[in-house]
Amino acid sequence: MDTNASYDLDTLPDAVAAKAFRRLVRHLQLRHDAQNIDLMGLAGFCRNCLADWIIEAGAPLGVTLDKAAARELIHGMPAGEWKATRQSEATPEQIARMEESLKKNSA
Repeated sequence: MDTNASYDLDTLPDAVAAKAFRRLVRHLQLRHDAQNIDLMGLAGFCRNCLADWIIEAGAPLGVTLDKAAARELIHGMPAGEWKATRQSEATPEQIARMEESLKKNSA
């Protein structure tokens, strides 16, 4: 099985995509142990990226959210509160993994 096969995600009905997206967000809201820095290091995106993508996706549709509102939507609480209560200090190793991972995003 080719896990890198390209599938046309635009053929997926919006209702199905929306339901899967909401499940992903709820999952991340429950999994505080999955730190943003680790998500970035492994997958090249994190909760804050999802919030940015919501802003970008909504703009052409006339849906406007500022960064704080979008992040609160994704985190399930104000981002400052999430950071203070859920986020641990990043280690140099985590930062290095994130930087290497982000290079793959533009490749």
